[in-house]
Amino acid sequence: MDRLEAMKVLVAVVEAGSLSAASRRLNAPLATVSRKVSDLEAHLQTRLLNRSSRKLALTDAGQIYFAACKRILDLVSDAERVAVGEYSAPKGSLALAAPIAFGRQHVLPVAVDFLKAYPDIDLQLALSDRNAHIVDDRIDLAIRVGELADSSFVASKVGEIRRVVCASPDYFAAHGMPQSPHDLAKHDCVTFDVLMSPEVWMFRRSDDEEAVEVHSRLIVNSAEAAVDAAIAGVGITRVLSYQAVAALRAGKLVAALQSFEPVPSPVSLVYVGQGPLLLKIRAFIDFAAPRLKARLAELAD
Repeated sequence: MDRLEAMKVLVAVVEAGSLSAASRRLNAPLATVSRKVSDLEAHLQTRLLNRSSRKLALTDAGQIYFAACKRILDLVSDAERVAVGEYSAPKGSLALAAPIAFGRQHVLPVAVDFLKAYPDIDLQLALSDRNAHIVDDRIDLAIRVGELADSSFVASKVGEIRRVVCASPDYFAAHGMPQSPHDLAKHDCVTFDVLMSPEVWMFRRSDDEEAVEVHSRLIVNSAEAAVDAAIAGVGITRVLSYQAVAALRAGKLVAALQSFEPVPSPVSLVYVGQGPLLLKIRAFIDFAAPRLKARLAELAD
């Protein structure tokens, strides 16, 4: 039995939450994943996992062994990086996560230029409006929009993003332009549920925030859908400024309630701060940060 490989499989099973999920993550047959865990338990002569039809959980011995496996695999990974020179030159594979629209519009062009400048680095760009877990999903760097709750990460701020209330010119012509957030009670709204509640939107009132009830005629789970629905005249939507900038500049949408916008959300490059920083990560930060700052500054104009 290859114990190191078996440890990797066990860690994948625990982090993924099931044997089948680990099978997909590892791109390995389910039977192989199950056998490697069973072989490891046989070698240790103890049960590591309690399996049921509903869930999979570590035993007491499994929790101790899993934590040790993580430490061992991290040490092996660091040793391999040292051996191939990732601490002495920017090289290797870099995993980057970003929101969908912001990633496509702003991160991808920067990433393309970065690949031209660093031919020894390969880049994996994962776009999702739901935040990837940096550690569990093996992400080297993530672009985060909003305040950061986890202080264990290091963040490099590259700019700010506003929340924009907008609708089509035809909608405002037919229903009127709201003059205060409370006017939204008389309007149909399109809510992007990843960004905000479909029942309450927050606005700035002097130095404080105020909750305003809205009626969401349509609730969607992507910013693109919210913008498209607003352009089609379904109602008023609220999205991040970069998500609506093209439609606003083209006159397909018109902004409203700008004096009531909440405090802009920071945009940050986020990474794990423990241990020495790989040069490929430092290279991307140094390359991307000024370019993203310039792009975000254009959005503020």
